[in-house]
Amino acid sequence: MKIYLDNNATTRIAPEVLDAMLPFLTERFGNPSSFHSFGSDQMEDIEAAREKVAALLGAHAEEIVFTSGGTESDNMALLGAMKINPLKPGLVTSRIEHPAVLETAEYIKSKGHPVGLAEVNSNGTLNMDSLESCISEQTGLVSIMMANNETGLIMPVAEAALIAHERGALFHTDAVQAVSKIPVDVRSSGIDMLSISAHKLHGPKGVGALFIRKGIEIPPFMLGGHQEKGMRAGTYNTAGIVGLGVAASLAVRHLSEENGRTGLLLERLEGGILEKCPGAVIVGADVERLPNTATVLFRGVESEAVMTLLDMEGICVSSGSACSSGDGSSSYVLSAMGIDAVDANTALRFSLSRYTTGREIDCVLEVLPPIIEKLMEISPYA
Repeated sequence: MKIYLDNNATTRIAPEVLDAMLPFLTERFGNPSSFHSFGSDQMEDIEAAREKVAALLGAHAEEIVFTSGGTESDNMALLGAMKINPLKPGLVTSRIEHPAVLETAEYIKSKGHPVGLAEVNSNGTLNMDSLESCISEQTGLVSIMMANNETGLIMPVAEAALIAHERGALFHTDAVQAVSKIPVDVRSSGIDMLSISAHKLHGPKGVGALFIRKGIEIPPFMLGGHQEKGMRAGTYNTAGIVGLGVAASLAVRHLSEENGRTGLLLERLEGGILEKCPGAVIVGADVERLPNTATVLFRGVESEAVMTLLDMEGICVSSGSACSSGDGSSSYVLSAMGIDAVDANTALRFSLSRYTTGREIDCVLEVLPPIIEKLMEISPYA
């Protein structure tokens, strides 16, 4: 049996999503931009998907731009905002953002524009004093993620948006990990732009969306066609867009019910780990987190060894972001929280989904403790 607890990296596609996509990969293969009805009829399906994504976010359909995923959406928002007002090309973000934001911030800085990185507190929450001090008269955009992909910690985006607006800046949030796990309402939160990715909410890979509040004019991100009102040229990924729409509708339908169940399973997992693995520490245990995510420090044991042995047992977990793993360095997110490199290299991330079962959690709690105990016996750090 394969037990998949790495849902923050990607999720399994929902059966309803796959069923909705298949016709557009087989008999309905036309190009939506075609003049003839075989292709152009698909625009109705694309617009229906746009309505579903808007409903998930509390937005209007005309405020949704389809993209290839969260990374493109983040790039479109940050690079577009830089060009709105030549007097305010600056960006402020935080030290724990996804690489799609942080690397774009580095690019903006390389162009000579001011970039500020707000600190986080030791529990992983955003340091609001640091955020305010980073904003200058040249800051045109503040970008703070809604929930951290490594720790699951939920950020105070409404408060951050208010601060940004008071200082004359727009506000963007990377909500890739948050959407479908917690309620999202762009209106009440004061969000100007918001990024999502389908494959994080049981949709297909290679498609996402950017919410851009009506009245905000950013320049086109990709040129070469009229698609998305000229904002994002390129042939429509019809199957992917339809899949995202269905995934969005499912997320609305299952939000409260499944999050309650998933949260209980996460509590069972965390409780079992703390009981059976002495010395284990839940990162951010005392602050608000996503109901599906737990990052645990197994001090004295390297996470790579634990992941390898779990993988041999058919259990899939991670040590952090799939987009920054494999480079040999410890987590910059945990480092920003003041966790030293030795402890950071013991971190494992468990991320559940609405398809996770109690039996799977119980199996993990049977397999994991003996692995930790065995590795502790041979660890030079124990």
